[in-house]
Amino acid sequence: MAKYTSIGGQALIEGIMMKNPQKKTALAVRKPDKTIDISFIDDKSIKEKFAILRLPIIRGVVTYIETMIQGYRLMMKSAEISGFTDLEEETTEPKDEKKQSALMAVIMTIGSVLGVALALVLFLGIPRYAVQGLEWLAGNKFSEIARSGIEQLIKLAVLVAYMWGVSFMKDIRRVFGYHGAEHKTIFCYEAGLPLTVENVKRQKRFHPRCGTSFLILMVLVSMVVSTVVQMIFPAVYDIGWAWILAKILMLPLICGIGYEVLKLCGKYDNIITKIISAPGMWMQRITTKEPEDDMIEIAIAALKACDEIVDEKEEADTNDNI
Repeated sequence: MAKYTSIGGQALIEGIMMKNPQKKTALAVRKPDKTIDISFIDDKSIKEKFAILRLPIIRGVVTYIETMIQGYRLMMKSAEISGFTDLEEETTEPKDEKKQSALMAVIMTIGSVLGVALALVLFLGIPRYAVQGLEWLAGNKFSEIARSGIEQLIKLAVLVAYMWGVSFMKDIRRVFGYHGAEHKTIFCYEAGLPLTVENVKRQKRFHPRCGTSFLILMVLVSMVVSTVVQMIFPAVYDIGWAWILAKILMLPLICGIGYEVLKLCGKYDNIITKIISAPGMWMQRITTKEPEDDMIEIAIAALKACDEIVDEKEEADTNDNI
């Protein structure tokens, strides 16, 4: 019997995180010896302490920030457990795990800073100045709606091109495979089917609650918010750096609205939510790949752990040992 759940996850390096808000968050990672490491994450949200942070729009902003921080930490943890951070060359000297962890932290931090800088250039700078260039070629200024529409189309094109480009990297393709395994496993669970590799393989790999859909929604919501801001403060757009700063300040509102729309699309299945979800679902053709069986095994292990599911066989074995 099909059911709606709020279980979500994240694809990591040779692993998957599954989160059940009502129970726990579990991390399953494939170790170098091919066994599966299961660990649990203490991810109590600050929203539990302050009721105001659970209000619509605000909760989306808080969730986005917490997800980014947690995602960074879990990516590092999965890299360490899977052996991804180990040196490829065999050495006779013993490894200093503390130094390796510190080095990995520095590399990840530098990568994050450079990633933010690249995102500002690709998704804020290029679209803004591209529109200015088109206005110069046309010899006149576009309307607020036209400028927002063109800017978001350019941003969307840059996003799709970027994701398509990195999808050819071997390590990224494996992460995208785990992403597909995560979606298929959640679909299998929501369909009320036993969590087996064969049952999971038959499921769809495109899920309406996916973070990819959230990115696309943010682009669409940004178009509406940008148009309104331009109509209220028309002079801001003419100053390039001021408009980019304004777009950064708009991000919390855009994230909050996008989060609410995404939750709505994940909870209901009708023609309206399907239309809203469609762009994000198309994008998942790039950000998810058909998973291998060992990836599905990781996703099943993570979901079972986060939802405290026990196989009938495992339960019988446990009872026999009592």
